[in-house]
Order: sequence, then structure tokens, then C-alpha cells
Amino acid sequence: MRHATYLLVLLLGTAVAYKNETKEFVVPLDHFGFQRNETFKIRYIESEEYWNRGNGPIFFYTGNEGQIEQFAKHTGFMWEIAREFEAKIVFAEHRYYGKSMPFGDKSLDNEHIGYLTSAQALADYAQLVNFLQGGKDLKPKYPVIAFGGSYGGMLAAYFRMKYPHLVTGAIAASAPVHMFPGMVPCEVFYRIVTSSFNVASKVCRDNIRQSWSVLRTFVANKTNADWLKKQWNLCTAVSESKEDVQDLVEYLQGMYETLAMVNYPFATDFLLPLPANPVRSVCQYLNQKLTGQKLLEGIGKVLQEYANYNGKGDCVNYKSTDYGNLNASGWDYQACTEMVMPMCTNGDDDMFEPKPWNFTEFSEDCHKKFKVYPRPDAAWLEYGGDQSVKMARQEHKRNIEQWIRNFRLHNA
Repeated sequence: MRHATYLLVLLLGTAVAYKNETKEFVVPLDHFGFQRNETFKIRYIESEEYWNRGNGPIFFYTGNEGQIEQFAKHTGFMWEIAREFEAKIVFAEHRYYGKSMPFGDKSLDNEHIGYLTSAQALADYAQLVNFLQGGKDLKPKYPVIAFGGSYGGMLAAYFRMKYPHLVTGAIAASAPVHMFPGMVPCEVFYRIVTSSFNVASKVCRDNIRQSWSVLRTFVANKTNADWLKKQWNLCTAVSESKEDVQDLVEYLQGMYETLAMVNYPFATDFLLPLPANPVRSVCQYLNQKLTGQKLLEGIGKVLQEYANYNGKGDCVNYKSTDYGNLNASGWDYQACTEMVMPMCTNGDDDMFEPKPWNFTEFSEDCHKKFKVYPRPDAAWLEYGGDQSVKMARQEHKRNIEQWIRNFRLHNA
């Protein structure tokens, strides 16, 4: 199936239209066993607008946890350089995300979700790349450069490492390839989140750090909880139950994480509509020392800018576990199986409540939700640790430099 269209890509906040087609490609349900012979279709977005069919490269985005249109729309770098390098652009959708569902609406059920792994996704991409090369030539005609960001960046690096005969190089942006047990301290992520707010305003950071205890004390009173519902435009008032309070605390923590992760210098709607430099923008409400109810009023303003920046939203559903504009429902399963990334806070080096990493508790929660137990060493064993990443980076640098020299000589 093909669907020709023009994709509006955000380049430094400006929408630029690029001609592209959305296509489908048939892949096996299971690449590594021989008992299941089912197949299904993954989607990919293809643009040949600037492609030199003689020797132009293929820029291949290794899709991550979400519908592929979101990544194509917000990965301007690939589109920007495609003309210079006369490249074909391909954005491949990760299995179990978007419309690339092996079992349709039942794909995320516990009995069907077991084929959601990074290795299966990489094998999908390998077959797609082989198809794009013509499928039969043992010597690929076009250099393939993998691109990706975040988990997609991990996949880009792993794609190069696992399929070096298919992938010439990889550009892995913001790829947490070291975020696995024993590789980095568990507090690193939240220290980085905090540093984003610290750069914007130390007072803002301190206000957020103080807000947790203020909030927990405040909502213990029902009258206060009703006030908070109205002031923060919550869909439901926070009850006295520990679950309700914790849901709200976790929602706010997720809010600060998201603001730091998409702290771009231009407005975007990648995860949800936000202004340029969103951390600095929300810190305007917390840029002087606040206490008590005044502090909660400031946090409420932050919450409204985060949840309803474009004014089209309804009430704030703090019990929601979705990922905004990104349909990433399968990620929790991946985090509970192979993508085990320890995270913790201590309240001193970060602006959050202290919470140690507890693998036993995490493991039991995963089993309760998905009937599986995580394998903390799975990704390390599959893709290697620090040395493997360093070796891949050095080899990638040599290959890219050689390819660029060849490209420029050929086009001189």
C-alpha cells in the first residue's frame, strides 16, 4: 500500500514540506525461531526527492517507541542534509507501535506481546534494508547510514553493530546505551533533569524541591484537596488515599522529566504542545522563593502550561499513563523485559523526593502487569557494554570519513 503526501517537518521551528510515500513491508513474526510462520506488515515512510539513484546513500531512521509520523516530522536533521548528500530517506516503524501491529488491536495483550523485542525490530529493519538494496545482491549498492534518537538512537548504534554488512555507519543521538545495571549510577538521569532547571533558575529548582512535602501535607485536608482540584484544573480531586497522592506526585515528576527532555529552543508538539525553551518558560512562575499555598499556585501555573499550552485541552488527568502525542504503550513492556534502566533519586543532588532503586520491587511490579520478570543483563549481553560501544564508535568514524571522501571525489 502506498500513500503519497507531503510531510511537514519542523526545522528550527519552521515547518517545511517534503514529498514522501507511506509504504508497507511484510516481515516474519519471529525471525529467530522456525515454529511460527506468521507474517505482518510494518510501515515505513520513504522520500526519494533528492536521491541520486546512481550512488546516493540511504538515510535510515530506526523507528522507536511510537508512530513513525511523529519521528519523521520531528527529525529535521535528516531532511536538511538529504539534498547535499543526494540521499533517499526512510523512516521505519518499530513493530508493536503505530500501525505496525502483528495481532491488530490484541497486539499488546500479554499473550501476544512476547515478540516485542529490540532484536526482532532490528531484524525487521535488516530485511527492509535488504529489500531496499534490491534483495539479491550480496554486495549492497547504496551506503546505508542509520539515524535515531533516544531509544531509536540505541537501535541505530545496535543496527550498525549487529548488521555491519548492511549498515555503513550510524548517528545515535541522545542514545542511553550506558543506562543499564552496573554501567552508570542510577541517579544520573534525574541529576541531568535537575540540571536543566538549575540552568534556567536555581530558585525555580529549589521551589520544586520544596513543593513535594508542601503538596503532601496540603492535600491531606479535604477542603484543600477541593481547592487544588479547582486551582490546578484536575479532572478528579485528590483523595486521602496514598494511591491518589502518589499518582499526582508521579504525574508531576513525569512533567518535569518531559520538560527537560524536550527543552528545545523552538516550539514543538512532539510529545505535547510546548513553547520554545519550555523549562525556562515554566520557571517564570517559580523564579522567586515561594512557600505554602503560593508555592502550589506557582506549580499549578507550570502544570497548566505543560498540560494545556495551546488552550485546547480539558482538565488535567493526573491518573493517565499515556505518552501524550506519542503512542508508546508498548514501552512499559520493553522496560520490564530487556530495557531495564535503573533510576533513583536522593533529594540532594536532584530536585525530587528520595527514592532508591529497588530491583525486587520493580521486578514484582512487572510480573504483576505483564506476567514476566525482567532480565537486567539482557541488553548488556546482546549488545555489549562500554568497550563494544567504543569500538563501534571508532569503526563508525573511520567508515564515515572514508565514505565522505569517496562521495566528494565522485561528485567533484
